[in-house]
Amino acid sequence: MNILMMTNTYAPIVGGIERSIKDFAAAFRRRGHRVVIMTPTVQPMPPRERDVLRVPAIRSAFRGSAFSVALPMSPRMVGRLLRIHPDVIHAHQPFLLGNAALRLAHACDVPLIYTHHVRFEQYTHYLPLSSPSTERFMTELSVSYANLADQVIAPCESIAAFLRARGVRAPIAVIPTGIHVSRFAAGNGRAARNAFGIPRDAFVIGHIGRLAPEKNLSFLANALVQHLQAERRAHCLIAGRGPCERDIRRIFHHAGVEDRLHMAGILGRQQLINSYHAMDVFAFSSKSETQGIVLIEAMAAGTPVVALDASGVREVVKERHNGRLLPQEDVTAFAAALRWLAALSPHERYRLRRAAQATAADFSMARCAKRALQLYEEVRARKAAHGQAHDGRWTAALRRLRTEWDVFKTVTRATGVAFHLAPPTRGVIDEAVTEDGGR
Repeated sequence: MNILMMTNTYAPIVGGIERSIKDFAAAFRRRGHRVVIMTPTVQPMPPRERDVLRVPAIRSAFRGSAFSVALPMSPRMVGRLLRIHPDVIHAHQPFLLGNAALRLAHACDVPLIYTHHVRFEQYTHYLPLSSPSTERFMTELSVSYANLADQVIAPCESIAAFLRARGVRAPIAVIPTGIHVSRFAAGNGRAARNAFGIPRDAFVIGHIGRLAPEKNLSFLANALVQHLQAERRAHCLIAGRGPCERDIRRIFHHAGVEDRLHMAGILGRQQLINSYHAMDVFAFSSKSETQGIVLIEAMAAGTPVVALDASGVREVVKERHNGRLLPQEDVTAFAAALRWLAALSPHERYRLRRAAQATAADFSMARCAKRALQLYEEVRARKAAHGQAHDGRWTAALRRLRTEWDVFKTVTRATGVAFHLAPPTRGVIDEAVTEDGGR
């Protein structure tokens, strides 16, 4: 197959979406498919990219983000894309290049597949004019766009239920982003402890990820501090960069335990794997995930997890089986769960580690890529069964007109919902659904 993926963010940006696209593309190529990724230009430009088309873009001024705004595509770029002869077009956001994906899918008369990677309403703090109206706009925009797709992919069951509750009527399939389990299973935890100055006999609580407000890191830092104050043998290893790094350091400093905080920054691949193996437990407090990839990576390394119950988390962490899944955002309860794990016998910890590794095996990239390719074929067959005449200038003109109307209608409706000029797609939204992601 010729697969065209269109995304507003891609490498060298480091994040869940970018990683998912890169890993799926590599897995598809290994199976003999051609994957072309269209994405905005960045500075500095990565050298020697394979089948990556960069569209001119303006670097945004959004707070703390690495987002770029793609400029309209030139006729020459459109021509290059059409010459790819895509069999499917896969959009990864519902705006900017997402709209371009919709136009191209209609122009080529091929299926449009959309992955709902992000609860966009939980990320509006990066926008210059963040407000409840902005949140409503982003929610309605993503729902309306999903209903224009031939197929929606949700990374977990909670997000699939959330989308249905929001009013998505398009078919939804659950396909998580897989990981290379064997790669994360082999690591040197002692090397990581030595590199970061962590004692061999320390009980290490770790966290890896973007240090951003939506990750709920102030809560996590306070819970970690409470545990460190009660357990002198405990140390914390935190890897990543982001605007919350200063707050984390401040919280540890005020509690007088900054000497047991080890901030690792951005890690290379083997350093990352070694760091997972250096941890006795992985701590996670985000409630904005659509899939907790770092949780699966930690478990592949045999590291149990303590986390808050949320979408993208409850599908991975099972209470007292491979870690602890806490129903409430309570600092004392989170610290108590860490103490519970630290107090386990070697045999009990071994049991948790084995269960964690078994969980990770269910999320292998081989399984997830195979399912995604099967879905592509199913959607192609479904579209062919409802086929439209593909020839004739009149038919092509009608498709272009319908596409522009769909784009206009999507944005107009989202604007109306944002300012209470139109009801949301679903009407009355169940507050329980919006809070926990669909449970």
